[in-house]
Amino acid sequence: MSMDIKQIQDLIKFVAKSGVNEVAIEEKDFKITIKTNQEPTYVTATVPNPVAQASQPVAAPTSTAPAVPASSTPAAESSNLITIKSPMIGTFYRAAGPDKPLFANVGDEIVPGKVLCIVEAMKLFNEIESEVSGKIVKILVNDAEPVEFDQPLFLVDPS
Repeated sequence: MSMDIKQIQDLIKFVAKSGVNEVAIEEKDFKITIKTNQEPTYVTATVPNPVAQASQPVAAPTSTAPAVPASSTPAAESSNLITIKSPMIGTFYRAAGPDKPLFANVGDEIVPGKVLCIVEAMKLFNEIESEVSGKIVKILVNDAEPVEFDQPLFLVDPS
């Protein structure tokens, strides 16, 4: 048995959601172990999201508290914004390398399929593409910062 990148990403998502401390899979020619070393802290937040997802509790360690300044935006202004969230646990990068241009900046117009950032997970660099059209209003995570599954990364104005 060998796993492709999609299956590994799904496994990472499952581990992040479940709160399990360790998962190990071992076959004759393949071995993968995913460990977490923190107990999850559950934070309940309501995030306006018109993309067919209701607000739900979000698992996030207390170290990500600075990454949730969306509530400082006036409610009337943020009610029409779309939140783009991290699909996995990893390290957030705004560019493909230190000397490369940034994928996206505040004020950029984006379309579905445009690469917004990279999330590195288990030495795999995963390009995160936009699923919406609009203008980036705010980038909620600093470069080279760890991110959790379902953590807000960008706020987008769809108008």
